[in-house]
Amino acid sequence: MVSSPEIQGSLAMGEKLRHKLHGMDIISRDKVRLINEVLLLPRPPPRQESLDVGSMTDARKTLKLSQLEMLKSRLRKMEKSWILFAEFIEICKETCLDDDQGLQFAKKMDESGDVIVLGNLVFLRPDQVVRAMQELLPMHKPNHDKERMKELEQMEKEKTSIDKKAESLVRKEMWFGLGCLVIQTAAFMRFTFWDLTWDVMEPICFYLTSTYFMATYFFFLKTSKEPSFQGFFQARFSTKQKRLMKLHNFDLQRYNELRRVHYPQSSPINW
Repeated sequence: MVSSPEIQGSLAMGEKLRHKLHGMDIISRDKVRLINEVLLLPRPPPRQESLDVGSMTDARKTLKLSQLEMLKSRLRKMEKSWILFAEFIEICKETCLDDDQGLQFAKKMDESGDVIVLGNLVFLRPDQVVRAMQELLPMHKPNHDKERMKELEQMEKEKTSIDKKAESLVRKEMWFGLGCLVIQTAAFMRFTFWDLTWDVMEPICFYLTSTYFMATYFFFLKTSKEPSFQGFFQARFSTKQKRLMKLHNFDLQRYNELRRVHYPQSSPINW
């Protein structure tokens, strides 16, 4: 039989162990209950506010873009190339939801270059305005301008030299013609008063005068210029000038192009 002290020690240890196990069981039950409560708590619904705000913003942007495209399409379909500013504002207001938005669209159209606002006029075809301005104010690169100007100056010098030489040759011909007339007049005087008589020289003078008249008439038919000393000089000058330009390989077409660029008011040189 077991002694009494041993039995009492065993009972004390068993009591301690029972209390310890009972405490562990309470803790685990509390943990399980806490976990269940957490899992069973009602979850708050997801926030839709940010999504709703973003969707509204995107919808407004899409609406504005569609209205702006409708406004552009309406202006492009108009047959006029320009309208009054007041009419333009009215069209913008009709396309939009309110007047303020219409004014904003009008400002956007002007700033983006879809239309050009000049004073009280609104040009609906900006490309046509740009082309017209380029024709009135031709833009050239500075380097090209310098090169062309230098080329024109060089060709001007060549042409001046050719013109001087052509004028000198024509004046020599004119002086030669004057000499021929002096010799002819002196010879006719000699034949009329000394060697022959007026009865013989009269028909000769008549036929010679008729020959001169036919020559001047032929000159007019060929050159379409007045048969005068000035007209004869200009005709001979043009002929000599053309011949010398070919001899010196002078490009008259290029010369006229350069003069038209730098001196728009000047007339081209034609043969």
